[in-house]
Amino acid sequence: MATPTDNRIRRRAQAFLRRTGRSYAGTHDRPLRGYLAAMAAFGAYTAGWAAAVRLRGRPLPERPEPRDVLLTSVATFRLSRLLSKASVTSPLRAPFTTYVGPQGPAELHEEARPGTGKDTVGELVTCPFCVSVWVASTLTAGQLLWPRATRTAMGALAALAGADALQLAYGALVGRTTDG
Repeated sequence: MATPTDNRIRRRAQAFLRRTGRSYAGTHDRPLRGYLAAMAAFGAYTAGWAAAVRLRGRPLPERPEPRDVLLTSVATFRLSRLLSKASVTSPLRAPFTTYVGPQGPAELHEEARPGTGKDTVGELVTCPFCVSVWVASTLTAGQLLWPRATRTAMGALAALAGADALQLAYGALVGRTTDG
């Protein structure tokens, strides 16, 4: 049961957050509470992975291997774009976004839906840079918990990124030779 002191502290904290949000955002709509919730969710997610790694009892490497950093970078890039921009994954984003139109080869432009929490989630799931934080953390944890399976999946994502680059290069070469 909440005491009068607890209620007073809660009201002061809420007032502080409202004032901070108004002074920070000015005339713009910035979902600071949503961002704070996303940060808390990411912290809990990361703590969960860290606990799983610790319970597994596997020692952490002294430092990451350069090849793993490169593979994780390429796999994170490709999976983040797949999750945040690809047409095929639009059903995952649809509850939080509105379709605007195509954006590049096999990618969509979507905007966050306004509403309680949906604007923040919509903004995050359409941002490959934002999604990459979650993906890189997941792939890193996967390397610690299930290294062979994770590296196999990352290899496939890296191959997909390479294939995408070759498709774009081929399209540019064909366009250059047929337009001239």
